[in-house]
Amino acid sequence: MINRFFEKLKDPRERKLFAAILGGKTLGLGLCLMLMFLASFYFGSASKVHAQTASPSAVQTIASPSASPSPTTEASPAPAATPAPNPPYVNPVNTMWVLVTAFLVFFMQAGFMFLEAGFARTREAINVMLEGVVDTCLCGILFYAWGFAAMFGHGNGFIGWGDGNGHTWFFLQNLPDTYESTGVATIAIFLFQFAFADTCSTITSGAMVGRTGFWGDLWYSLGVSGFIYPIFGHWAWGPDGWLNAIPFWKTAFHDFAGSTVVHTIGGMIALAGAIVLGPRLGRTFKRDGGGPMPAHNLLIASVGAIILWFGWYGFNPGSTLSAMDYLGVARVATNTTLAACAGGLIALFYMYPRTKKWDCGMCLNGLLAGLVAITCPCYWVSPFGAIMIGAVAGVVVVWGTDLLEWLRIDDPCGAWPVHGAAGMWGTYSLGLFATGQFGASTPTGSDTSSVVKGLFYGGGFDQLIAQFIGNTSIGVGVFVVAMALMYAVKATGTLRVAEEGELEGLDLYEHGAEAYPEAVTAHHGRTRPESLEPSAEAYPTTA
Repeated sequence: MINRFFEKLKDPRERKLFAAILGGKTLGLGLCLMLMFLASFYFGSASKVHAQTASPSAVQTIASPSASPSPTTEASPAPAATPAPNPPYVNPVNTMWVLVTAFLVFFMQAGFMFLEAGFARTREAINVMLEGVVDTCLCGILFYAWGFAAMFGHGNGFIGWGDGNGHTWFFLQNLPDTYESTGVATIAIFLFQFAFADTCSTITSGAMVGRTGFWGDLWYSLGVSGFIYPIFGHWAWGPDGWLNAIPFWKTAFHDFAGSTVVHTIGGMIALAGAIVLGPRLGRTFKRDGGGPMPAHNLLIASVGAIILWFGWYGFNPGSTLSAMDYLGVARVATNTTLAACAGGLIALFYMYPRTKKWDCGMCLNGLLAGLVAITCPCYWVSPFGAIMIGAVAGVVVVWGTDLLEWLRIDDPCGAWPVHGAAGMWGTYSLGLFATGQFGASTPTGSDTSSVVKGLFYGGGFDQLIAQFIGNTSIGVGVFVVAMALMYAVKATGTLRVAEEGELEGLDLYEHGAEAYPEAVTAHHGRTRPESLEPSAEAYPTTA
């Protein structure tokens, strides 16, 4: 190997490539070391400044513990203690944490695009990719214009609009420097929550693959990103959302990172879209002697699922909004990992007895269901609880797929089983598995003055009922509004592509291009161009 290395170095091009790679790695290592040094210097200096600016009276008291008592005979009442301000480095650190995790959540869009394109057919892969890109662009503009204000502004229990003092936040105007008590820059919160809103919009498209017109996609995306998600999201995450203090129940609804707010909302809209659209042409259900159409490329679908898993480390840990809550961040990341592992394994082994095959597609949806389920309770449960929640989600996603198959609802990517059904289970699981040890994440750590305790840890049914109220009210409300939205778009004649367009393929019909223009497949030892049209008979049914 060493001889081969030196032989290659004799070639000028190889020497140039080696120098470029070595130089790049050296530069990257140097930058990392410099950043570590600067961070250490900054935080060390900030700590010294904070210590030096302590109140003189406190210093004097510490320095003179044996000071003579006051000559007055009556003791004067002690002044009320004021909470010490956060160290000056807390807000910048937490803001950078939120921004970095926002970038991770945004990268999940690549995972969604890979996953959906892999589960789709060859003739609609470009359509899936372009929808993912355009939905992201549209969501960003809508969330900037009014979505952020409606979801995270003060207003009433059902919708927000500004700071509560007559100033609206539309078009990101009149924003405070930091959001509420988080200490995080409000504009960073906007970016973080935009990535969440984009996730919800992309979930919807997974159930509508292969037959949705591009104009129809634009119209329903306008409704999802501009109105449904921010308004219903405000109910749970708005500063004055009514689920923060349920008027007819004694316990508040909790959803740490979005099993309900992101995934149940996205899943219910996806279900409405699949119902109104109807199945793809040629789709035959098990009750009628058929089965699901095969995924055209489980290679890129698998890569997409792992990218999503990676992005979830921004989704869940980032929802602490605090890098200083290091124990909470580590617990959330660990619980996220364990739930995904359990969901993927249980779905895989649960499916095996049915088909005697190791089902890659169901394993992918199982691990995603585990991630969706743990998203709500990840801060308040133990690692063992996370494994149990993910394991149940691995079964729930299979049952959800079976249910849609029996109802003859065509959901090519499993959007509702993964996000809707598993999101519901994850929300309820908080009322069962919350350990009663953890409260809320704060800018400087964790507040355990008020903890969340589930049924299995002696907390009774209170939290479970609150979770049921919150998830059901949002889920049912979203489904009703989404059905109205989809029928309204259908009335324009743009929701479903024309029959000839679906038969030709959306890539050619809508976009004038093919994802695999020179596709060839091996056939009986020969290689020949062939249409990669899926066949239901080639795919083991999941129901």
